[in-house]
Amino acid sequence: MTQTYAPAGLSSGGESANPEVGSSVRAAGVLTNYHDHGAGEPVLLIHGSGPGVSAWANWRGVIPQLAARRRVLAPDIIGFGYTERPDHFAFTRENWVEHLIGFLDALELERVSIVGNSFGGALGLWLASRYPNRVERLVLMGSAGTSFPITPGLDAVWGYEPSVENMQELLGVFAYDQTLLGPDLAELRYQASVRPGVQESYSAMFPAPRQNGVDALALSDAEIAAVEHETLIVHGREDRVIPLQSSLDLHNLIPNSRLHVFGHCGHWTQIERLSEFVAQLETFLPVNHTTSPS
Repeated sequence: MTQTYAPAGLSSGGESANPEVGSSVRAAGVLTNYHDHGAGEPVLLIHGSGPGVSAWANWRGVIPQLAARRRVLAPDIIGFGYTERPDHFAFTRENWVEHLIGFLDALELERVSIVGNSFGGALGLWLASRYPNRVERLVLMGSAGTSFPITPGLDAVWGYEPSVENMQELLGVFAYDQTLLGPDLAELRYQASVRPGVQESYSAMFPAPRQNGVDALALSDAEIAAVEHETLIVHGREDRVIPLQSSLDLHNLIPNSRLHVFGHCGHWTQIERLSEFVAQLETFLPVNHTTSPS
């Protein structure tokens, strides 16, 4: 038995189009909400683990720009967004990665480049480690996947209890530039975090002590060093959620990696440094020059 949500294109009230709802496909047995834009070399965007997050909320600024020259796919990971939440699903890195592999199989995609944000970076790293032939290039943005003492910011994110005030406080942790936090954003993200089933799933993912969640997502140094893919690592210098040291460690371990650090930038690199972040992706990700943009 699974929990189901509004039909594609409708809000929970059925009144207006909801941009967070895209197409749906059954991946590893789970009806999966995803966004599919553009044509050409495929890029899989894997979102982070903030409360109420979805693929569209995480990547809405990046998708249209990357889709000008590539096929961009952004699914809601199980437990997030508008993908089904199977009863008794075990929230483990193995199960999340198998869902992603099922998603690629359902769309008949043999090989993709991956852009992973935070928690999504850890999943991308695990996928590249376990299924190296399915990955072309790898981008890790503010990525987990290493062992580090949990930050107060990440502990607050994973320990979120729904309220507008708590959401407002969390948004301040994510962003270095506080002017990005408009008066309606906390209310909007709070409402996303209290949709039916969302908080129940969220609270089950990373229970206290939440250091266990960091360690569960971490690969060993040997496993990271065995990743041979061309890898771009991006981090905000003022990130209060995932420490910059995580990306420094990834860069030191992954042999074919490059590292770009944005100053005056927190955990929201794809929002705070959107144009510069996309420029980094454009020079790094492959392009099929024979395919016309859609």
